[in-house]
Amino acid sequence: MDLKLLKSFVVVAEELNVTRAAERLFVSQPALSKQLRVLERELGFRVFERVHSGVALTRQGEVLLPFARELLERWAAGLENARAAAATGTLVIGIQTAVGRGLQQAALRRFRKAMPGWEVSLRLVGWDDPSGGLLDGSSDVAFIWLPVPAGLSTYVLATEGRGVAMPADHPLAELAEVPFAALRDEPFIALPAAAGPLRDFWLGLDARDDEPVVGVTANTPEEVFEAVTSGLGVVLVAEGNAALYNRPGMVYRPVAGLPPGELAIAWRGGDKSPQVAAFIDALRQVTTKV
Repeated sequence: MDLKLLKSFVVVAEELNVTRAAERLFVSQPALSKQLRVLERELGFRVFERVHSGVALTRQGEVLLPFARELLERWAAGLENARAAAATGTLVIGIQTAVGRGLQQAALRRFRKAMPGWEVSLRLVGWDDPSGGLLDGSSDVAFIWLPVPAGLSTYVLATEGRGVAMPADHPLAELAEVPFAALRDEPFIALPAAAGPLRDFWLGLDARDDEPVVGVTANTPEEVFEAVTSGLGVVLVAEGNAALYNRPGMVYRPVAGLPPGELAIAWRGGDKSPQVAAFIDALRQVTTKV
């Protein structure tokens, strides 16, 4: 049984509404409905039935729910205990974009002093997983941009303005600062639909009342900036990432009229493993000194 399917079942059972559950899980409603169909096919019986207000648990679903919750809780506890069983191990750090800002290197130096013998592994996670690998247990901590899925704890590392990356010959490149209103009709490079609210944030939906024009969907930073330099669209970029992703034929300009973005370190809520606590503490010390 796929634990992701059980997680989807539990969240829908708590919300009794597929739309609200999809928002909590950071997936699209069609994707969540598909997961539920797969679950019911594997089980051989239905766990939900549609009602006027959303969905309701079937008799079988009511019986299954406490066992699904217990299984997920015991699996999470088992992972945490297994990681803590050894005096040494590997801290897996999920990343979706380059971190930069001097944060990662400084924190790692402090972490290695606090946890001698521990190794560190950097894991690149696609934007189709907005948790940075935390929810499926493949990462211990993750550098990610807010907003994040439910069930995660975060510590904000940097708050930065959002700007726009565009082809160097774009007419708006002549401006020192671009009003967001001037970008409304521009085709945007978008994150995959599975990124949920994170995709919406980097399309600027929090500052507009219309639907953006999506020129192309990209799954990695390389795809994003290749699309920009190819003239397929523009993309919103955090100020601190502008220098990290500088490309020939592309320029960055600040954008007026947008709330800032927040870069955070995230970890599973309730995770008290010493290696995670040590890395979070190292980052707190680094950002306090900035």
